Amino acid sequence: MNDTTYPAGYSAARVAAQDWVALTDELDEHGNALTGQLLTPGECQEIAALYDEDDRFRATVDMARHRFGSGQYRYFTHELPDRVRELREAFYPRLLPVARDWAERMGQPAPWPDTLREWVEQCHAAGQSKSAQILLRYGPGDWNALHRDVFGELLFPLQVVIGLDTPGADFTGGEFIMTEQRPRAQSRGSSTTLPQGHGLIFTTRDRPVASRRGWSIGPMRHGVSTVRSGRRRTLGLVFHDAK
Repeated sequence: MNDTTYPAGYSAARVAAQDWVALTDELDEHGNALTGQLLTPGECQEIAALYDEDDRFRATVDMARHRFGSGQYRYFTHELPDRVRELREAFYPRLLPVARDWAERMGQPAPWPDTLREWVEQCHAAGQSKSAQILLRYGPGDWNALHRDVFGELLFPLQVVIGLDTPGADFTGGEFIMTEQRPRAQSRGSSTTLPQGHGLIFTTRDRPVASRRGWSIGPMRHGVSTVRSGRRRTLGLVFHDAK
């Protein structure tokens, strides 16, 4: 994909054009799946540059202060930039069948309606009314502790992070890491280098894991390894709102 910045609507088309059969298989097998390119380098830089526009954000979190790791992130207000809104709206219906299938396998409720708008309304009615879409920024020595993005009783089991800088050129280190707590076994870890403009779909909290007795619940956590040099910025798309 070249560096042309496309008009509104192309972001949704790129999401739709992904190989969703392969991505679903990857999610089932590993709990995460790397997409193809969703944003051009120019669009990545446009989104990353929003970080310094204070009026776009409702809160800023210093990770070291809260012992979340080291680095900083900002929560957008509900007035999302067009591309961020389009990407979130485009991913939801593609991930919804996976979410419902996982819930059935784990014997859990599947409260998610057909549209993101209806789901967000449910979150707000339950007291989860704060935007959870984030821009993250890491510098040398920064990292993100293993965690889950659970902001209340209502949650969507999958989310997406999109790389805004180029690994190996703009930064080194900073791999996306996940751990899976396996039934009656030691935890298993994985790492992913996130290319610029590509997204990683990953498990918010739990995923179904095949066992001798059917399906078990596999708790998962995610984080970011230490950035060795440069600056690493990402966009986080979360499909439930926060308290």
